[in-house]
Amino acid sequence: MKHRLEIDGLRAVAVVPVILFHAGVPAFSGGFVGVDVFFVISGYLITTLLVEDIEAGRFSLAAFYERRARRILPALFLVMAASVPFAWMWMLPEQMHDFAQSLLAVSLFGSNFLFWRQSGYFGAASEEQPFLHTWSLAVEEQYYLLFPLLLLFLWRFGRNRAFWMIAGGAFASLVLSEWMGRHSPSANFYLLPTRAWELFAGSIAAILLRRRRGVRGNEFLALSGLAAIVAPVFVYDETTPFPGVHALVPVLGVVLLILYAQRETLVARLLASRPFVGIGLISYSAYLWHQPLFAFARIRFPDRAGEPMLLGLAVLSLLLAAVTWRFVEQPFRSRSSPVLSRRGAVFAASAAGLLLFSVFGLAGIIRDGFAGRVPGAVVAALAAGQDRAGTQCNFDAAHPTPPNPVAGCLHVGASGRPLVVLLGDSHAMAISQEVTAQLLAAGFNVYAVSSSGCPPVPGLSISLKGDDGACPRFVAGVLDYAERAGAASLVLTARFPLYLSGRLFDNGEGGVEYGAPIVADVVGADVEGANLNGVAASGEADRRSRVLRRYEEGIMEMARRFHLVLVDPIPEAGWDVPNLVARRIMYGEGTAPLTTSLARYRERASDVLALFGRLASGSGRITVAPVYKALCDEGTGRCVDADGSGTYYFDDDHLSNAGARRIAPVIVEAVRRSLQALRRAPD
Repeated sequence: MKHRLEIDGLRAVAVVPVILFHAGVPAFSGGFVGVDVFFVISGYLITTLLVEDIEAGRFSLAAFYERRARRILPALFLVMAASVPFAWMWMLPEQMHDFAQSLLAVSLFGSNFLFWRQSGYFGAASEEQPFLHTWSLAVEEQYYLLFPLLLLFLWRFGRNRAFWMIAGGAFASLVLSEWMGRHSPSANFYLLPTRAWELFAGSIAAILLRRRRGVRGNEFLALSGLAAIVAPVFVYDETTPFPGVHALVPVLGVVLLILYAQRETLVARLLASRPFVGIGLISYSAYLWHQPLFAFARIRFPDRAGEPMLLGLAVLSLLLAAVTWRFVEQPFRSRSSPVLSRRGAVFAASAAGLLLFSVFGLAGIIRDGFAGRVPGAVVAALAAGQDRAGTQCNFDAAHPTPPNPVAGCLHVGASGRPLVVLLGDSHAMAISQEVTAQLLAAGFNVYAVSSSGCPPVPGLSISLKGDDGACPRFVAGVLDYAERAGAASLVLTARFPLYLSGRLFDNGEGGVEYGAPIVADVVGADVEGANLNGVAASGEADRRSRVLRRYEEGIMEMARRFHLVLVDPIPEAGWDVPNLVARRIMYGEGTAPLTTSLARYRERASDVLALFGRLASGSGRITVAPVYKALCDEGTGRCVDADGSGTYYFDDDHLSNAGARRIAPVIVEAVRRSLQALRRAPD
C-alpha cells in the first residue's frame, strides 16, 4: 500500500479538535467530529489493505488480526495499566466499581455497549470516566472482526457489485442512524450499526481510488473537503443531533480529501507538512492518553480542573504520546526483536493482557470497587448522603399513576384534622418524609405525591417525557383528589427555575449538574423543538414568556380552588455533595463547610422569586415559604451544602433528610399562616 503523508496529517486534524473539545475549550464545541474523521480514515486504510491482499491472493485473516493487535493493543495496555494506580488512590468505591466495569468492557472490545447503557457522552459524569473515549475503539474493533469476512464474501461477486453492496449498506446504516437519533440517541451515538456508514464511506473511497487509479488532485474539491471537516468543529455542539445527517458533512469532507487531496494540491502539501504529520503519527497514543489525564484531574481537583489545567494536560498527552509512539508502538509494529516478530507470541501476549485486565475488572465489580481500601470516615461521609426520603410516592409521569389516593401516601394522624396536600416533582419527593412528619406533629393530615421532572402547574408539558399530556394528567388527578378530599392547603415544591430556563445548574465554582436537561412549554407547543440546553435557534424568549405566564395563570387557577403554599425554589448544589465531602476526607483536605453562592441562587431563581412574591402580595390565598433562608446566610452570602452538623444533599440538587429537616419548619409555619389567613378571610 502506497503511504500517503497527507493521511497522516489528516489524523492531526482529527485528534486535536477531540482533545480540545474534551478539555472544554468553548471554540471547539464540535470537536467530537474528529472521531468521525478517524472512522472514515480507518475504513479507507483497512479496505485498501484488504483489497490489495485479496486481489493478490495473499489474504490471511490471522495476518490481518496480528497487524491489528500490534497496532492497537500495546499502547492501549500501557494506558490501562498506568490508569489503575490513580484510580486506586483517587476513586471512591462507586467510581472504582464503574472503572472496573470499563476495564472489563475494554478488554472484551465492548466498552461502547457499557457507556451506551451507563451514561451520555456529553454529561459531567462522563467527564470523570477515564476510558469513556474507548467507545470508538470498540466500534472499530467490532468492525475489524466483521468486515474482513464481509469483504471477502462480497468480493466473490466482483469489484463493482461489492462496491454497490457496500454503498447500499452505508446508505442503510445512515438511514438507521437518522431514525435512531430520534428514538434512541444514546444507542445511535455508541453502536456499530449506526456508525458503520462512516467506516463504509472510507471503504467506498478506497474502492473508488482502485477503480480510477488516475484520479487527479483537485484543489477546489480538496479545499472543500478540508472546510467540511473544520467547519463543524466550530459550528456543532452537544445539542447537534449526532450522528445522522449532520455527520455527513465531516464524513464527506474526509472522502473528498482522500480522493482529491493528491500530492500536487495545496491541501495535501499542508497536511503532509512536518507539524501535521508529526502529530498525526502520534495521534493514536494522544487519543488514548488525553481522556484519562482529564478524568483523573477532574476527580482529584474538581474545583481547579478548568481550562488552563486541562490545556496543560493536553500538551502532556502529546508528550506522552510521542514517548509511547517511539518506545511502545514502533517496536511492536516494526517487529524489532525476535520475540516480537512471532505471530504466536503476539497473540499469546494479547490474550494474557486482555485476561489480566478482565480479571482485575471482575474483581473490582465483585468487591464493590474495592471498598475496603478507603478510610472509614469516607464510608461514613458517603453513607450520610444516603439518608433520604423513600420513593414509593414518587412517580414517572410517562407511566400511568395509580388512582388517587395512592396507597401508602396518605398519612392520617387523627380523623377531622385539616388535610395538607404536598405536590411537586422530585424536589418535593426529597423533602416529603421530613415535611410529612413535622406536619403530622403539628396536627395535620398529609397526602404527599410527586412526579419526577413534572412542574406542579396545570397545562405544562415537559421534554423527554414522551407524552405531551402526561404531566398535566398527573397534576390534574392530584388536584381533583385534593378538592374531593377537602384539602385545607396545597403545598407546591418544584424546580421552577429549571423548567423555565431548560438549563442544568452550574454553581460557577466547579460544580456542574449532569443529566438530561428538561425543557417546559405549554401543552401543545413544540417542546422538542428546543435544543437540549433549552436554547432553541429561535423562539426561546417566547417559550420562556409562555412558561412564566403559565406559571402565573396555573397558580391563580389553583388558588381559586385551594389555599396555596408556594415553596421558594430549593437551592441547587451543582456538585455531588456526598461524593465531594468524601473526596475531601479521602484526599486529606479536611471537613470545612461546603457552600455555594447565594447570589448565584438568586440570579437563577430571580424570575420565580419575583413571581411568587407578587402573587402572594396580591392574593390572600397564596403564602410563600422562603425555604432558602434555612440554608443560606445573608451575612456571608453563602448557602450551605454540608457542614459539621450534616450532609444536606444526597446528590447535586436533591435535599437529604438532614437538609429537609432544616427547611421543613419553614413550610410548616407557612401552612399555619395560610390557614390563619383563610380563617381571617371574609366569607
